Amino acid sequence: MKVDLKKLAKFLVEAKTKGGYGFGKEITPWRKGFKELEYKKGNFYYRDSYCGSFFAPGQEVAYYKGEPVWVMAYSGGMNSKYRKSENFANEVYGFLKKALALMPVNKPFRGPAKLKAKDFVYTSKVTGNIKDFSGVEKITWKGKDVFKQYYIGGLIIGH
Repeated sequence: MKVDLKKLAKFLVEAKTKGGYGFGKEITPWRKGFKELEYKKGNFYYRDSYCGSFFAPGQEVAYYKGEPVWVMAYSGGMNSKYRKSENFANEVYGFLKKALALMPVNKPFRGPAKLKAKDFVYTSKVTGNIKDFSGVEKITWKGKDVFKQYYIGGLIIGH
């Protein structure tokens, strides 16, 4: 199915910053033990599905006219040294959420290339484009690695 890539990119940024990544409301999950969020607009539909907290793998799927057209899988989380403190993890994930809210439309995957705030630094390095990409995002706190997540995805191509 053909989809306008510029419209898809714009939708992905809107969906992720209004419906996914903890910005939206949880819905009944399709898979037991998962948390899921969704966003709908026009012919587009987005669903983010993940499980876990300190380490939380998941998958995002964008649909156009009821057909899946784009997918991104991600896996990672808090460095094992920092998994004991729920308060610190909440602080890290709060900073992550700020970075994700600044997602660039030309790279509608995760946050910006770099964001600094207080003792935190977020970086996202990606190769490719909306059709086919892979990347890694990291958060450091006072120069120490506290969070790391890999992501990969692109367009879904049929037969």
